[in-house]
Amino acid sequence: MHLADFVAGSVGGAFGVAVGYPLDTVKVRMQTQTRDSGVWECVRRTCRTEGVSGFYRGMSMPLSTVSISSSLVFGTYRNVLHLLQELRHRSTAEAHRKADLFVSGFAGGVAQVLVMSPADIVKVRLQCQSELPGSRLRYRGPLHCLLSIARDEGLLGLYKGSAALALRDGPSFATYFLTYNIICDALRSTDSSRPGWTVVLLAGGVSGLCGWAVGTPMDVIKARLQVSGVSGRFYRGFFHCLSHSVRSEGIAVLFRGLTVNCIRAFPVNMSVFAVYELVVRFLRSPS
Repeated sequence: MHLADFVAGSVGGAFGVAVGYPLDTVKVRMQTQTRDSGVWECVRRTCRTEGVSGFYRGMSMPLSTVSISSSLVFGTYRNVLHLLQELRHRSTAEAHRKADLFVSGFAGGVAQVLVMSPADIVKVRLQCQSELPGSRLRYRGPLHCLLSIARDEGLLGLYKGSAALALRDGPSFATYFLTYNIICDALRSTDSSRPGWTVVLLAGGVSGLCGWAVGTPMDVIKARLQVSGVSGRFYRGFFHCLSHSVRSEGIAVLFRGLTVNCIRAFPVNMSVFAVYELVVRFLRSPS
């Protein structure tokens, strides 16, 4: 088992959350309400009404759980990739097939949903609660939000939107890891088995852009399902949310927040892969 990838993924994921959280708040608010016509309007209104702290609502929950979920993503990806190599009786030194990279990334994305979903719904509810009907804040903090959802909506309420989350993260991480490896292979110097740091930063940033381009439509549906019932909108399920959103707001609604995702994705995933590679190389270096 490749334990180094679990550890490196954990550290890299936590660093990525710290870098990208303010823009994640803007993205979620744009996806779940129609008050703001653009990114900068949402940023200005949040600054005006809530101050800088408004961009960090609910951050402690994903920061405390992302180490586990990101560890699962990177660890599952690497171990599934290794397993596929063994099943094909191929040496670990041989180049990975693109189909294997895609399948391994998909497995990594789906594997973390069990851990990610409760933390994600808490994050979204806290990010959006100042936008919800009624002026009084419903949740006092991450733990109160978590317990309130479990009490009012049952334990399954913590997994509201998890199907959309899996449909987002499976294809998104498959694209993510595939893009990263393609760029690293194309730009790696012939006399080195590892990509240089410039290549790592570029590949990480571009892979983040591609992953979010694929994942944004399901990200919109996921966020709307997670605030269903407390936002003034009620969705009966995944397909009802998808059809109602497209019918009432047009197909463009599925790409709401894509600009913010792309602005956020490049520096965040550049940082994630840089930290990941740094930790992996340290842990695998000869003692």
